[in-house]
Amino acid sequence: MTGSPRRAAVTVALALLAATVPLTATAVPMAPSAPSAAAEQADPLDLSKSRAQWIDRNTIAWEAGTGSRHELLYAPRGGLTVEGGDIGGAATHRLRLIPADAGGLTDAQKAKYPHLKGYAAFTVDPRDHHLVRTALTGQLVATARSADGTLRSATGVQTQGVLDDLYGAAATKATLGPRFAHGRVTLAVWAPTAQKVALDIGGRTVKMHRDRASGVWSATGPGNWSGKAYRYVVTVWAPSVREVVTNKVTDPYSTALTTGSGRSLAVDLTDPALAPKGWAGLRKPKATPLRDAQIQELHVRDFSVADRTSDHPGTYLAFTDEKSDGMKHLRRLARAGTSYVHLLPVFDMGTVPERASDQASPDCDLPAYAPDSEEQQACVTESAGKDAYNWGYDPLHYTVPEGSYASDPEGTRRTVEFREMVQGLNGAGLRTVMDVVYNHTVASGQHDKSVLDKIVPGYYQRLDADGAVATSTCCANTAPENAMMGKLVVDSIVTWARQYKVDGFRFDLMGHHPKANILAVRKALDALTPAKDGVDGKSIVLYGEGWNFGEVADDARFVQATQKNMAGTGVATFSDRSRDALRGGGPFDGDPGVQGFASGLYTDPNASKSNGTPAEQKARLLHYQDLIKVGLTGNLADYTFKDSAGRTVRGADVDYNGAPAGYAAQPGDALSYADAHDNESLYDALAFKLPKATTTADRARMQVLAMATAALSQGPALSQAGTDLLRSKSLDRNSFDSGDWFNTINWDCRAGNGFGRGLPPAADNKDKWPYAKPLLSSASTLTPTCEEINGTSAAYRDLLRIRTTEPAFSLATTGKVQSTLSFPLSGTADETPGVITMKLGDLVVVLNASPRTQRQRIGEVRGTRYALHPVQRSGSDRTVKSSTYERSSGSFSVPARTVAVFKRG
Repeated sequence: MTGSPRRAAVTVALALLAATVPLTATAVPMAPSAPSAAAEQADPLDLSKSRAQWIDRNTIAWEAGTGSRHELLYAPRGGLTVEGGDIGGAATHRLRLIPADAGGLTDAQKAKYPHLKGYAAFTVDPRDHHLVRTALTGQLVATARSADGTLRSATGVQTQGVLDDLYGAAATKATLGPRFAHGRVTLAVWAPTAQKVALDIGGRTVKMHRDRASGVWSATGPGNWSGKAYRYVVTVWAPSVREVVTNKVTDPYSTALTTGSGRSLAVDLTDPALAPKGWAGLRKPKATPLRDAQIQELHVRDFSVADRTSDHPGTYLAFTDEKSDGMKHLRRLARAGTSYVHLLPVFDMGTVPERASDQASPDCDLPAYAPDSEEQQACVTESAGKDAYNWGYDPLHYTVPEGSYASDPEGTRRTVEFREMVQGLNGAGLRTVMDVVYNHTVASGQHDKSVLDKIVPGYYQRLDADGAVATSTCCANTAPENAMMGKLVVDSIVTWARQYKVDGFRFDLMGHHPKANILAVRKALDALTPAKDGVDGKSIVLYGEGWNFGEVADDARFVQATQKNMAGTGVATFSDRSRDALRGGGPFDGDPGVQGFASGLYTDPNASKSNGTPAEQKARLLHYQDLIKVGLTGNLADYTFKDSAGRTVRGADVDYNGAPAGYAAQPGDALSYADAHDNESLYDALAFKLPKATTTADRARMQVLAMATAALSQGPALSQAGTDLLRSKSLDRNSFDSGDWFNTINWDCRAGNGFGRGLPPAADNKDKWPYAKPLLSSASTLTPTCEEINGTSAAYRDLLRIRTTEPAFSLATTGKVQSTLSFPLSGTADETPGVITMKLGDLVVVLNASPRTQRQRIGEVRGTRYALHPVQRSGSDRTVKSSTYERSSGSFSVPARTVAVFKRG
């Protein structure tokens, strides 16, 4: 996701995750989780809530209200109820609770659980310590009684903390999932609260043994277990239904699955039979440091499903079709300097039928409808829940490739073909990044698509103050702050790196992870070596969405992996600063016509009243230029320059919606981008914002200029696949479940760029239809020509060549950026609204977003020889070739809507 808080229902959310707080927006921080007034006024005897929290083996944290006697009750088979104002319904056992000496949590406990700092604390009576482990396997109720025995308060109990305290040290060292050694197969699962666990394998039920120290259950069998389907049969108290249940559930550490993810398969990923030819000796393109990474963000199905030259449309194997139009385009980008392909989620997802025969498709003649019709979206929406399309932000099993992208979803074909995809991309000169989504699951509780919560209920998911699963990410949030969820994240990432040779990971909603968890991933990857593991872990790049929102906002529960907190760690975060400044406004504006630097603000105003008066537009444009300048430095907090008002400021002093624009400690901390899968594609955003009469030729030029603000910045940059081809999704701002019709990429320009495929789906776009319809009705004049599409791509590749061959774009420290990069006209009478001029070592870069030729005079270079950069001088863009330099005055003249790079000498 890249910029919008997602939709609600998990049923449709299986249609899921793309819109929630995507890479496109800065989420508004929410208050830390604490008992609300409503919670305090709720029924004090409501056992459906779990307001008490057992945080370690000795301590219960609870806003218990009045009472002089406190106890923990537990019932091994459940059945505790409130009857006639007291607890009844089952035989109970008791653990006595003693108010803590200080009345509240210790300083150490408050530091570990800051959201509980106002809670009262109770200590388990030492005489009852021997009952703790047993109590955790049944129903738990915390009670408070008055001196006369009257029940004043009763509630369920959250147990994440005590489980970590009791079992975490041993369990985090355990090997889980399938393990193969000495001709034997061992299967292991962590289930400390289970009353019983059995293994259902090959039609037999096998007893599993529990390790007391770790809470891990395991069974070892003969070598012929290899390849067999299995499930765990877990008998456990489930708070979501308030009863003891027996769940037949797949392995959270699955390495392979049956079709539809119904059963795990005991598969050894090191088996040579699963290695495609050449896998062991795979030669990768030279590693590109994160600060120099140029990334193409790509969805597996989008890439090839409409490519008639592909032999394997819509699948992993499309990346092995060397002669397809799509692979030819990726190779062109690689030769120009693109270093990574970032794949939208490719793990096992919960929303797409894996067999093609089970997949629906729109039952309409979609091309027959008008370009501004409602019919296309209605037809696509009708089949969306069962079609072959979803972005995939709905994890079911984290460490198995998605089956719908394989030629056969049954068994291990997906393993082999995923590896062949990596080989194909590496052979094209590109390293591979996986988009990973460990911040939530597709479902929780007893839902059919719940896995983790059926094995250790209430542990892997993050719970709110009442014990309900938090859903701020759009779905059932996970809790990587808990030891075993954190371990799962690390173990899964290491498996993808070692067994699939993935070169990088992009964390969805990384701000919902603890910083410590992401740093643990970094440490585990750094330990991988070619000699020991077949991969160089230190060359693997990490970046993610550092948005700050939800129940964890402002470090409410732990130090988050947010933009400001990850600075200096070597893990990059997406920067929304330049993105908003160049597009204009934000991704959630009611009026999509709010303009920015690359969409004509002040210099080429549209008819939207939301832009304000000319004076207001000019002031906002100059501030946007400051934001983009900070972005060009790599969003450095301590970079000093003169802002558009003439003040000497640091990057951190420039305001971005109340937050510092500059937050990076070094180049590489912030990742720049003009668009990504979330929110409108760049072409569509400019379609809303540029004056309607703007020609497609000028729209193409503004597209290149917008992409240049990311590509020519210090630090890494990302571009959505097809953006260099003016890709449109027919103005769809959230195409996560909009099918192939709205999402496909046309590598052949004769098929158009996707604009005018009808009004985008109503669920996320209907409020914008009044703005969209007039544009789509003019699709014939707003659809670019082949010359414009191909010219845009070629001009972008020229910029990539400059960026990746000029050392000045790869500065390693803030000090080097400070001494090498400057904005000589910033804050002076010569600063031109709509133009940014950057001096970078031997280079001068002029970004002219205005609709007229601009002259930029830099007195300090007067008498120095400059000429248009050789790449642009011999490049594809005829317009930029008319840029000139006058040595006698130090003046650079650049045509309208053009980015020009000049080189000294």
